[in-house]
Order: sequence, then C-alpha cells, then structure tokens
Amino acid sequence: MTLSRNVIWGTPSAFPSDIRQVFDRFLQHDENDTSHGVTSQWAPRVDIREEDQRFVIFVDVPGVDPAAIDISMEKGTLTIKGERTIEKSEQNSRFTRVERSHGSFHRRFTLPDSADADNVSAHGKHGVLEIVIPKKAEIAPRRITINTAQ
Repeated sequence: MTLSRNVIWGTPSAFPSDIRQVFDRFLQHDENDTSHGVTSQWAPRVDIREEDQRFVIFVDVPGVDPAAIDISMEKGTLTIKGERTIEKSEQNSRFTRVERSHGSFHRRFTLPDSADADNVSAHGKHGVLEIVIPKKAEIAPRRITINTAQ
C-alpha cells in the first residue's frame, strides 16, 4: 500500500498570490501608509525607490490608458486614480476564467518633507506608470556662534 499526502498548494512559496497579497496587505500594515485604505475595487501594485536627487514610484497598470489616470498632489499627499474596464466579449463567446482585476482604483502616498511637490512628473510605458518626484535642494545646517561679549 502506498501512502500519499494531500498537499493543497505544494511549497509555502506556491501559496496563491491573491491570498498572500491579502495577508501582506493587512498583517504587515504600516499605520503611516495611507495607500492601504480600502478606497477602490482593486489596488495596483507599486514599487517606490529613493535615489539621491528624487523619489520614483512605479505603478503597475496594464490595460489602463495613461491619459485616463488622474494624478494629483494636495497637502503633501500624492493621489493616483483610474479605472481598468473589463474587456467586452462578443455575444456568442464567454469567459471561462476571469482573474484580472478591473474597476476603479485609488492609491494615496504621503510624501516626505524633502519632496518637491511642485515639480512632479509622470509618464506611462508598457503598462507601468512612472511618477518622478524630485527632492528639494537640501539646506545645509548653519552653525550659530555664541556672542560672549558683554
């Protein structure tokens, strides 16, 4: 007789990505990160990189026209809004599986004081929106001398 073990997902790295994203999103929640609020039907994944002279946010939005994405800045908060529509099927055809998220999305990011909110730029290419936020010129600390003359 052969004993077999039922394995649902195989190795831990094979854990379904949707469930892993839910755990990542809610169990590793940073209280200062306002981008995790449930404000939309889906949330595109982002990478944020800090360089010497700028911050760069990469937003995965395949299937979304970059011209239809609204990016705004208010009181140190960068807001990205848009919508991915579901593909219309022909009358005689139907989907057998739908895994791609669709609907409106809304992400918010609080920028650090060093960000130059007046010079933010963005462009989209191959389904990735790149938002560049330059850093303000650093003001060097000034040494203040103590006057000891009376």
